[in-house]
Amino acid sequence: MALVTALALFCLALWNESSAETAPTIALNDGYNIPLLGLGTYGSRKDIAKMREAVYWAIEAGYRHIDTAALYNNEREIGQGIADAISKGLVKREDLFITTKLWNDKHGKDQVVPAAKASLEKLGLDYVDLYLIHSTQAEKDDGSPADIDITETWLAMIEVRKQGLARSIGVSNFKTEHLDKIISNSSVYPAVNQVEIHPWLTQEQLVADCHGRGIAVTAYSPFGFLVKRGGSNKNEDSTLLSIAEKYGKSTNQVVLRYLIDRHLIPIPKSTNKQRIVENMDVFDFRLTDEDISAINKLNKNKSIFDD
Repeated sequence: MALVTALALFCLALWNESSAETAPTIALNDGYNIPLLGLGTYGSRKDIAKMREAVYWAIEAGYRHIDTAALYNNEREIGQGIADAISKGLVKREDLFITTKLWNDKHGKDQVVPAAKASLEKLGLDYVDLYLIHSTQAEKDDGSPADIDITETWLAMIEVRKQGLARSIGVSNFKTEHLDKIISNSSVYPAVNQVEIHPWLTQEQLVADCHGRGIAVTAYSPFGFLVKRGGSNKNEDSTLLSIAEKYGKSTNQVVLRYLIDRHLIPIPKSTNKQRIVENMDVFDFRLTDEDISAINKLNKNKSIFDD
């Protein structure tokens, strides 16, 4: 039932999307709504200084979904960009969907709630819309492995939600076996699983497993394969360029639309104002099944982080 409802709402969002000035939303399995596209903010130390302005530009361009993490060391700058947009009347807090994440060194049951509060202090917010376990790997302060079961961490995440620090809770970089473990030991389904997805890493089985459990999927690093490969690739270029030409769009816009049309929620990162605006301009066209199949064939089962 959760899957049927989620997909029905997703289709309704897509039906109405062409008239939207902001990204359409879909309902999560806990009843809250998440925008279909967000601003990713992971980057270099140099990028951190640009994030306040990038967040403001994104909100100005119609983004309502901003994704960050404790690991990114930019929560304070993200919060400043949000505060700027609110103070200038672009949005109200309730218009925004803000995600942050618990890092690996805070997986202990007594560490999770304090970590969430620390992120909120940096963001300057009373709550986040979505709080994620960043990965399944628990670590000590020195980065060495910690013997903490992921179920312990998930139960503490449920407490974060109970305390009102996050409206929704979810996970990131989880495989199907990890999802089933925390669900079976808590009966609480994650609202979202955020994973790396792009034409080099299509993750079709994992996506199907998540959707079959009523869990929404956020796709990070949608353009990472283009950066990672360096120069041109005739097969990829001809596929993406031919689709882009058909719709009068850029190849980046085609990649984002490919993810959206697979019922995924991409979070492209950029600190360039023009690209931020361009990335939002993907709700006036849709790919055919043939287009999606052609892009799926570019899959290499290769993460951009393999090296």
